Amino acid sequence: MNILILGDASDAHAARIQNALTQVGAAAYYLNTYLFPKQLRLSWRPDTLAGCLMLPEGLQLNFPDIHSVFWRNFSGVSVPTLPDANQQQVAFYDSMSAVRSLVQACPCRWINSWQAYQFHKEKPLQLSKAKQIGVAIPATLISNDPEQVREFVLTCEKTIFKPVYGGAHAKLVTEEHLECDRLKMALSISPVTIQEYIPGTNIRSYVIGDSVYSAEIRSQALDFREDANAELIAINLPESVRQQCLAISKAFMLEWTAIDWRVKPNGEYVFLEANPSPMFIHFENQTGFPITQELVKILTSKQ
Repeated sequence: MNILILGDASDAHAARIQNALTQVGAAAYYLNTYLFPKQLRLSWRPDTLAGCLMLPEGLQLNFPDIHSVFWRNFSGVSVPTLPDANQQQVAFYDSMSAVRSLVQACPCRWINSWQAYQFHKEKPLQLSKAKQIGVAIPATLISNDPEQVREFVLTCEKTIFKPVYGGAHAKLVTEEHLECDRLKMALSISPVTIQEYIPGTNIRSYVIGDSVYSAEIRSQALDFREDANAELIAINLPESVRQQCLAISKAFMLEWTAIDWRVKPNGEYVFLEANPSPMFIHFENQTGFPITQELVKILTSKQ
């Protein structure tokens, strides 16, 4: 059984999955797209749907030989520097198109799929989809209009701001942030996500197939990811929230994910985000959640 791991051994999470798969007898190989086109080779025929990969170590895998792929990290491609900038741009786009086509054409099971990965990048749509399926979300504004931002902030007792795409931690909105010239300049560079601040407790729920594992995250930090000393305590979700976890995973096309919640003092769960390739080693070590075992099970199972 051949299983690919999108990423490389420098990522501790990719390495853990590779090691766990090897221990159960699977042949697990890294698929590092950053090595394309110089070291990684791929071929695909749209007319016959036949395709194959030649890994850097010299192993050729035809599409039917690949049982599943674990999506850990997509690194894009690495095109050599060329004297002609236009030629380099053409080479880059050709390489990216070939890799993107491969990811979507290879008929094996992807945990998670290209479609799920693309959907995650549009976080405003993610929030909207959660709302559509009946999950509570914070009052949220995505905007680059200073007046809209000021009006929204006035409707909330306290607000936070964070990037639309991601890549930075949430911060509280202050009067300084709303100063006219500063706000206008910032929003002329990029839009921002403004949300009502939800008081309460952080919960993270890992969903793997039909299994759901949740932990309370005790931290004084506004964004618990900034707190290396955050305490993790395994909990049992209310059944209604557990069902929401499964519904979110299905709606977001995710076979595995980590869902972040904020639980209000009245017990209401408010959805924040669902990650298609979350880190899990620290949670697994602290709570005993069998995340690696569950991932191995889904990667090696028959579809």
